[in-house]
Amino acid sequence: MIRKNMNSYKIYTNYELKILDYLRQNPDSSSSEIHTGIQVSTTLITTKRKLSNLVGIKSLNKVGKGRAIRYFIKEDIRYIYPINIESYFNEDVDNRIIKEQFNIELINSVLSKVELFDKDETYHLKKLHKKYIDNISTISNTLYKKDLERLGIDLSWKSSQIEGNTYSLLETEQLLKEKVEAKGKKKEEAVMLLNHKSALDYILDSPNYYLKLNKKKIIEIHSLLVEDLDVEKNIRKRVIGITGTNYKPLGNEHQIKEAVEATCNLVNSKENVFEKAFLLLIMLSYIQTFEDGNKRTARMMSNAALISNNYCPISFRTVDSIDYKKAMLLFYEQNNISAIKNIFIEQYEFAVNTYFQ
Repeated sequence: MIRKNMNSYKIYTNYELKILDYLRQNPDSSSSEIHTGIQVSTTLITTKRKLSNLVGIKSLNKVGKGRAIRYFIKEDIRYIYPINIESYFNEDVDNRIIKEQFNIELINSVLSKVELFDKDETYHLKKLHKKYIDNISTISNTLYKKDLERLGIDLSWKSSQIEGNTYSLLETEQLLKEKVEAKGKKKEEAVMLLNHKSALDYILDSPNYYLKLNKKKIIEIHSLLVEDLDVEKNIRKRVIGITGTNYKPLGNEHQIKEAVEATCNLVNSKENVFEKAFLLLIMLSYIQTFEDGNKRTARMMSNAALISNNYCPISFRTVDSIDYKKAMLLFYEQNNISAIKNIFIEQYEFAVNTYFQ
């Protein structure tokens, strides 16, 4: 079975996941084509039984009759079913069948309708939030501030490490607490870390400011994160590429502004705080609003949504940098949220169980 730490939208067997992966790449396939394509040692009858099950749990659509029956993944399922990320990236970047162009329908129709967290995940996250509220109601203000500082150091370190920063966690702590730069490191690395602290402090100084989002507030946080880093501020005006993928973000400044504004409207329309934070994490990265610093801005804005609503912020401290990048690339290329959602849930759980105890 696939479910791990409440990480998948539905429970699928490995056999069923092979079928879904095949249909993702080969929609409009017959049962015999699917059976041959997934290369299993079982009979065609077994594959047909699995297909019937997937139709029954509303993961597949079946079209036609008799030998003319063809199968498709249901549109809402293709965004959320758990893709095996290691198998996916075993394919060379130029051989992967991907969505190369920005999908504006993600904002306009898909993510407003798709259930981002299933019932188990929602229950789990709400239970963690209650634990956080219980914890902060019983600790002293001094301890709260101390742990908030610790979380900020962890966030600054990990968010920067994901972007290639080579400071260790201990070196980051010394820099942020004592303003002592590590020997043998580039000046820009210290600036990146200090900028994270400035951006987080800015959010913490006026948390209610982020209860409702707009483009201006996102640009402000980005400007703090790239201060003195030779990165152009404000919305980009030129086309950019992303290492490791053939996905092409929007290249028109007007379209980028519209996408950011539509994302803010989508986030503001959500009542579920976890959905707000998660949407900011994935969509600000996907849009690639700025010349550089997009994922940093996305992580910080995700935390702004949590902090402004009195939810535990996330440090991302234990996430593997490569796993994070792969999860985001999977979203860019397939618009599938499964891997990055797993990271979000795991890191929220880590934060609640690590800080403010």
